[in-house]
Amino acid sequence: MPGPATATESPSATPTATAVGAAAEIDLVPASGAGRDGSYADADQIDAFARDLRRFEAGELDAETWRSRRVALGAYGQRQEGVHMLRVKLPQGVATAEQLRALADVAVLYSRGFGHVTTRQDFQLHFVHPSHLEPAMRRLASAGLTTSGAGGNTVRNVVACPFAGIAPDEPFDVTPYAEAFTRHFLRHPLGDSLPRKFKVAFEGCAEDHAATAIQDLGFRARLSGEGSGARRVFSVTAAGGTSTLCASGEPLVEELPAGEILALGEAVVRVFHARGDRADRKRNRLKFLVRDMGLAPFRTAVMAELERLRAAGPPRLPFDPERPPEESPPGSRGGAAPSGGRAPAWAPGPFRASNVRPQRQPGFCTVTVSPPRGDVTAGQLCGIAALAEAYGDGSARFTSAGHLLLRWVRDLHVGAVHARLAAAGLGQDGAGSAADVGACPGAEVCRLAVTATREPARRVADEVRRALPETARAVPIPVRMSGCPNGCAQHHLAAIGLQGCTRRVDGAAAPHFQVLLGGHTGEGGAVFGRPAGTVPEERVPELVARLAGLYLAGRRDGEGAGAWFAREFERAREAVAAHSRR
Repeated sequence: MPGPATATESPSATPTATAVGAAAEIDLVPASGAGRDGSYADADQIDAFARDLRRFEAGELDAETWRSRRVALGAYGQRQEGVHMLRVKLPQGVATAEQLRALADVAVLYSRGFGHVTTRQDFQLHFVHPSHLEPAMRRLASAGLTTSGAGGNTVRNVVACPFAGIAPDEPFDVTPYAEAFTRHFLRHPLGDSLPRKFKVAFEGCAEDHAATAIQDLGFRARLSGEGSGARRVFSVTAAGGTSTLCASGEPLVEELPAGEILALGEAVVRVFHARGDRADRKRNRLKFLVRDMGLAPFRTAVMAELERLRAAGPPRLPFDPERPPEESPPGSRGGAAPSGGRAPAWAPGPFRASNVRPQRQPGFCTVTVSPPRGDVTAGQLCGIAALAEAYGDGSARFTSAGHLLLRWVRDLHVGAVHARLAAAGLGQDGAGSAADVGACPGAEVCRLAVTATREPARRVADEVRRALPETARAVPIPVRMSGCPNGCAQHHLAAIGLQGCTRRVDGAAAPHFQVLLGGHTGEGGAVFGRPAGTVPEERVPELVARLAGLYLAGRRDGEGAGAWFAREFERAREAVAAHSRR
């Protein structure tokens, strides 16, 4: 697989990443993959973007107007002048093989050869020159992808549980509902002009994989009633969030009929659009509006708006809410691996223990691809696309943990999949463990970050693998590292959260990390990590290994890492204090 291009490389627009990727080297039999119907792209919107860029370059459009318009299409300024980060929207994290190859093409042609999986199941590409934004968007659009609403004061990418449709404990698959929500608010007349960004998530599992508790709107699937008379409903929370004021979502509706999710979303967006604070950027998220109004008055305002929508004719789902489209297994490919027997029918025990999850459908499993820090090269994207076609359902799902999931892999094909992932540099085990550190891109590219994250996160992962036994890599211990308080890596919600900061040492600013312990989600919503001290960057790796070891030695049966650190906070804080000095 090719490695990342340098930041200054600017390949011509003739070759494609598909040609340089290793997918062509893999002898695979394509499957009839289950692709998504319909495109999210809009050529007219890209045309308007290109006109705005030309007007800005000609001095006919002021800088602030241009900034707001490009950011709403996912194009952010970087720490480096003259280049942009381009964020690609992947609704519910779903990307077909064709779309993975489009991402790879853009990474090679217009970025630095690799991109980053975000906590909103998006894909970010950096060092994109202004003149390359339009052709990048058009290449993405050719595969049905868009950047619309990937940034700015918009309804952002609607995330969903990556195990939706295959999880054994879900009442029903939330994916069709989340996709309908996405399409309703994509380029919505109010959804693109809100006081601030607006985040939505759908979850069906008992475990909150989509982090609904920290969203502006969180939908949890439920069944109301029993037997044949049971109806599909959602319990809905509102006004969650992290960053400057961590807030767990408040109960908004206990049992919302599944057919009313668009109407309720419309009602909340209308209230936020009309009443949100547009003057103070630090106080213009929905959580501040609810705090100012009070939950009960806010709920009253939303319900009044919902009644008006019902009276006028509410927006409706494009399917029967009780009988939505159902995901079905991909077509049979026989009992032998497409490799022709060259790859083993088994995978190493550590990989199976941490990266392979059985589906509720007998004979199938999901393989978690865990790229270090969520960074994926163009060649790796092409390789994953080929594996998805040959062994899965023709698609991959990006997760909030920086992973990619290959679903519908037959049990007897796991070894073949792992062998090819390993050849592509993606066979690492330990997904979700302390050796699998989630990190934002940090000060390497972000204007807001105060510390680098990619290299510190790598050192943490290496130290955990060195210091702890192999069995530790099968135990979930969420570790997240953000370069600033904004929490793009969701460090506030991690068992071990690391927030970049600086301290004066010998008269000079030195990188440090504030340590937050005990973050997790549960039945009561979000529990945010408590500050336990600040540690110099160079001591963070040994501290994380020490904290992980304490949990592994002291946990109770079934006790998650976040809950343990919340219970044993004082003990863990002593370990932080011991590492706080250089």
